[in-house]
Amino acid sequence: MNIGGSKVPAIGLGTWHMGDSASTRADEIKALQEGIHAGARVIDTAEMYGNGRSESLVGEAIKDLQRDDLFIIDKVLPSNASASRMEHSLDTSLKLV
Repeated sequence: MNIGGSKVPAIGLGTWHMGDSASTRADEIKALQEGIHAGARVIDTAEMYGNGRSESLVGEAIKDLQRDDLFIIDKVLPSNASASRMEHSLDTSLKLV
């Protein structure tokens, strides 16, 4: 698939249930990093996964990587789908990731 002139891989890494437990945080970050090093370039997350902790895990996992090569898919809660709430939600997500 192409988006904005960039070829986006059809397969990526999902983060549902990541961030649910502080005791697995290091392993989850490592899993994301290993997936990226193995060639994954798409990461799917959402503000509702782990109450936002999934987004911060993604941010931690990619902090030292070349972000131009990655595609981050993020989603907002349905209750944040209005224009004013979505802007705030997206700003928060961008800071975490």
